[in-house]
Amino acid sequence: MTMNPVDHAPVVLDVAGTELNADDRRRLAHPRTGGLILFARNWRDRAQLTALTAEIKSIRPDVLICVDHEGGRVQRFRSDGFTTLPAMRALGELWMKDAMVATDAATATGHVLGAELRACGVDLSFTPVLDLDHGGSGVIGDRSFHRDARVAALLAKSLMHGLLQAGMANCGKHFPGHGFVKADSHVAVPVDKRSLKAILADDAKPYEWLSTTLSSVMPAHVIYPKVDAAPAGFSERWLRHILRGDLGFQGAIFSDDLSMEGAKVAGGPLDAALAALRAGCDMVLLCNQSMQGGAAVDALLDGLQKAAADGTWHPDPDSDARRLDLLPSTPPLPWDELMHQPMYQHALERLP
Repeated sequence: MTMNPVDHAPVVLDVAGTELNADDRRRLAHPRTGGLILFARNWRDRAQLTALTAEIKSIRPDVLICVDHEGGRVQRFRSDGFTTLPAMRALGELWMKDAMVATDAATATGHVLGAELRACGVDLSFTPVLDLDHGGSGVIGDRSFHRDARVAALLAKSLMHGLLQAGMANCGKHFPGHGFVKADSHVAVPVDKRSLKAILADDAKPYEWLSTTLSSVMPAHVIYPKVDAAPAGFSERWLRHILRGDLGFQGAIFSDDLSMEGAKVAGGPLDAALAALRAGCDMVLLCNQSMQGGAAVDALLDGLQKAAADGTWHPDPDSDARRLDLLPSTPPLPWDELMHQPMYQHALERLP
């Protein structure tokens, strides 16, 4: 299915199993579907995953196939040849012993992560985590490189260099920073009461320093009441004025999962999606709905189509251009060829 260039396909949805069913195929063909996010439940082995991604692309060649695959406890595929990657904290700890060895290990990590995913047909991993390790967040914890924004930014840049070598874009998260609050936005609405000045001087610094390196950003479902009453992902001030305006970010902005508790302050999935898109998100994620039959996804897709038709939402062709820019521009190396590639083999040796 080809897309009209003035269209905007902002929805990133999921599928329930290891193969597509009729409802999955129908939703993938919907003009408002622009991406698909995979989970561990969509994995059996490499052959199955490669067949699944190939079928997805046969229905919609332009769809962006994504996954949360960071290393450590957030790694969806761990068997049948996939390398078990370290948590990002391991790179921060290595930095404290030898900063230059750590940057090389971070590039190796990004290269292995990106190359293995691409060999199975995955386009984008939502990595790196740019949140700082303030010590109190269970949901971030060892997913963070370091407490020091400078160390986190340089290790993330090195990791993104490795992703780039593998032909993969990147996604910095969770803007402007989820590491300070203790609450988990999956199950609560975290509130960070610091001033804008304090946040910009610390947690948001990596986004400023990496403004020319980041290809996409995911904001946090965190409320910063001294800046805006809405969570960052629904805040025009955070997204349009600060991230795009003040920090100069040019890439795509993904909402975090709209089914999380932290998103429900914006209403149900359709209201939350419209709020996120109007605030400046290019793409909106609605995860784990296919497990319940997918009615919420259908309502979101059809609701956006109706909103576009009646003028209550104005699709943004620039948003879709930013989405399409995240698709790999080079064909992936098949797995068997990748296993013999000297660059990949060297990267494996340099992992922390």
